[in-house]
Amino acid sequence: MLTNFHFKAIFNEAAIGILLTDSTSTILLSNPFADNLLGYDATELLGQNVSVLIPNHLKERHSGHLANYSKDPLDRPMGVGLDLKAKRKDGSLFPVEISLSHFHDQEKMYFIAFISDVTLKRKVETELILRNKEINQLNENLEEEVYLRTQALQNTLEKLEANNVILENSLQKEKELGDLKTRFVSMASHEFRTPLTSILSSASLIEKYEKTDDQAKRSQHINRIKSSVAHLTEILEEFLSVGKLESGTVEIHPSRQGFKEFLDDLLIDLRPLESATQRILLEFESDFIWETDFSILRKILINALSNALKFSQKDVFLKVKKEDSYVQVKVKDQGIGISLEDQKHLFERFFRGSNATVIPGTGLGLHLIDRYIKLLGGQLNLESEIDKGTELTILLIKKE
Repeated sequence: MLTNFHFKAIFNEAAIGILLTDSTSTILLSNPFADNLLGYDATELLGQNVSVLIPNHLKERHSGHLANYSKDPLDRPMGVGLDLKAKRKDGSLFPVEISLSHFHDQEKMYFIAFISDVTLKRKVETELILRNKEINQLNENLEEEVYLRTQALQNTLEKLEANNVILENSLQKEKELGDLKTRFVSMASHEFRTPLTSILSSASLIEKYEKTDDQAKRSQHINRIKSSVAHLTEILEEFLSVGKLESGTVEIHPSRQGFKEFLDDLLIDLRPLESATQRILLEFESDFIWETDFSILRKILINALSNALKFSQKDVFLKVKKEDSYVQVKVKDQGIGISLEDQKHLFERFFRGSNATVIPGTGLGLHLIDRYIKLLGGQLNLESEIDKGTELTILLIKKE
């Protein structure tokens, strides 16, 4: 059983400050821990009002709290959630936590206060709060940094993607240019070799015909030379036409002219290209006046009709139909035709159909026709079938 000695030892050796007051708030007992905590000597607090331990600016409020507590005393922590402070003898303040309890003895009310110095605890709490703020700030900064880096990475990826597109386009253009060069070299080596060989052989043979009686033979070879030179001139003219179209230096010079007169002159120039088994057959309803650049239109129809004659051994049909807002010109042959696969590339420079490699040509005819028609603001359509022929439809749109 615990004796008074034991209770006294607990009171004196407790590692928490203990104060005993009566109902008037007079301090009756204080243990050594409380005296040392509050800066008083032993027994120095006895008989003093507990208000000496209250900060000056809180004394009035404390009196009200004490009065309310005396009316309805409950054993509880004091000032839960508040920043309580106690005043030492030297007037300095320090944070405390206080638990209150009470008891009755001979109808008198007594109060016990248990006082803990929480300076270190408050310091740790403050440091934790500051540390949490720092952590939150670091998190915010980190999130901002992650966002900025993500944006930078996204921008870099977009630039890389754009550069890849540019690179792919450049590589594609380089490939197309390479293919174009290959087709040009193949075409040029073939198309130039034949007339140059003819010129060289005819020139060599002419040297052998020295007699007057050999004039007919000389004339034959001279004509061959003239024909080969004309062929080379035609090829070079096509090259020059492509260059002018590509550079945008071709200008439109419209004029008004009777369409029948224009076609009659055109067909006369094309007669030498007809063979014994073929003719250009014109289907024309009635004459009319039209305004266009007839020089360019001439180039278009010469290319179209000479191609038709070249790839067919039968008659070629030239059909002209006049409407209110346009003129429709159709060139139809009965030749070797063009495959669907080749039709995808027909308007490319130096492209020739797979079934036309043995027939002389530069692969520029349809390309020039297409470019010239666009220059006139017209439209072009091509329909073809292998071994059944090809039909070109040209629409010349009336200018408003």
